[in-house]
Amino acid sequence: MIALSLAEIADIVHGRLVSAGDADDAVVSGTVETDSRLIGPGDIFVAKPGEHSDGHLFVPAAVQAGAVLAVVEHVVDADVPQIVVPDVLVALADLAREVVERVREHGDLRVVAITGSNGKTTTKNLIARILRDEGETVAPRASLNNEVGAPLTMLRITHDTRYLVSELSARGQGEFTSLKGVVGGLAELIEPDVGVVLMVGKAHAGGEGGLEAIAAAKAELVEHIRPGGVAVLNADDPRVAAMASIAEDRRIDVRWFGQGPAAQVRAQDVEATAAGTTLTVVADGVSRPLRLQVIGEHHVGNALAAIAATTALGVSLDDAIARLETVEIAERWRMQPMGSDSVRIINDAYNASPDSVAAALRTLAQITGPGERTVAVLGAMSELGEFSGEEHDRIGELAVRLRIQRIVVVGEDARRIHLAAVAEGSWSSEAVYFATADEAYDYLVGELRDGDRVIVKSSNAAGLRTLGDRLGGFFS
Repeated sequence: MIALSLAEIADIVHGRLVSAGDADDAVVSGTVETDSRLIGPGDIFVAKPGEHSDGHLFVPAAVQAGAVLAVVEHVVDADVPQIVVPDVLVALADLAREVVERVREHGDLRVVAITGSNGKTTTKNLIARILRDEGETVAPRASLNNEVGAPLTMLRITHDTRYLVSELSARGQGEFTSLKGVVGGLAELIEPDVGVVLMVGKAHAGGEGGLEAIAAAKAELVEHIRPGGVAVLNADDPRVAAMASIAEDRRIDVRWFGQGPAAQVRAQDVEATAAGTTLTVVADGVSRPLRLQVIGEHHVGNALAAIAATTALGVSLDDAIARLETVEIAERWRMQPMGSDSVRIINDAYNASPDSVAAALRTLAQITGPGERTVAVLGAMSELGEFSGEEHDRIGELAVRLRIQRIVVVGEDARRIHLAAVAEGSWSSEAVYFATADEAYDYLVGELRDGDRVIVKSSNAAGLRTLGDRLGGFFS
């Protein structure tokens, strides 16, 4: 973070500085964290209340690790200056907003923000990879994309930072009521120069309002792009394409990406294999070959979005493509190749929605060659609400229609995938169900054989990413 005095921070977050003694003018510039385990010397600890624990209980541990300031909602018995605020999340947002504004005033900071039901983390990583060769770039660790994680990333910038890449998640308008909708509130903190909307799908569709509410939440990003900025929109998604009217009303330029001829950045001659995806990128009339090492044809759209966003910032097409070709995986547990050439495990169990599971199954079918066998290990998709049953049914049906040869379903919340696969015509030896990941592991280490291509896919809450890791280690 940029250097600020304790008194300045207290003023920014509208808090009361206590336990500081004569240290009001002391300057801090360390990292801001809500996890005491990540605190190092000189850092700032924000005591965030949680569902299962309270950050205030960990202030002493943060101090022992080196924290020089705690932002709290009530005074804690700890030997450290404390700033007391009514709501630490609002304080975190206020601090992030001020830091971004100050860096913008005194530097050359450009901000890219990304939202969408699927693909945010991959696209964030691709954009960050392209931009980091242009100048100091700050991007989220893992998927820090909500009302806590996004401001923490924003606070990592310094006066030397040239690019801030933010990933913004939302589950419907108004959820984070103190900052309007989640995307709108977070975008308001940074006013991005480039806003990227990837797609509107059924991730988190269990919230009130369904897909239309999700589309409205994603559209909040376009509403907060800076004057003179650029909206990068998916021409292939009608709900995203409709957001162009918001950009036009605000006199924001639109840059289209997609597969169709109307897109300014589009793909031709796409071929997905187990080694990655080859395609021709056509950007503003110029054609260039691209070989993505990231597995899965569905990542083509993410790559196009990354190219559209970074070329809007002045990066050349040739440089963008050369840098994309160095990316080996999107992120840990996202289409991560493991195992060996004999038994290839693709661990994609960090997150799951109906769209991303369908894309993973299609990828498995595409990359499996003659004489090889397709194996899908599937867990539950979370936060689908009233759509949960029918969407799990559709995944089971799709797996059979794609002729996936072994369908291994894990966990009670995913059982309908198994039942739907059987109803669709899968034999009992082809579709199996296990209550636990341990049972599935025991089955798979005895069932998998040379030539198998295995996808492990579930929402994070289902915990199958650990199962994927175990299988990858066993067959390595």
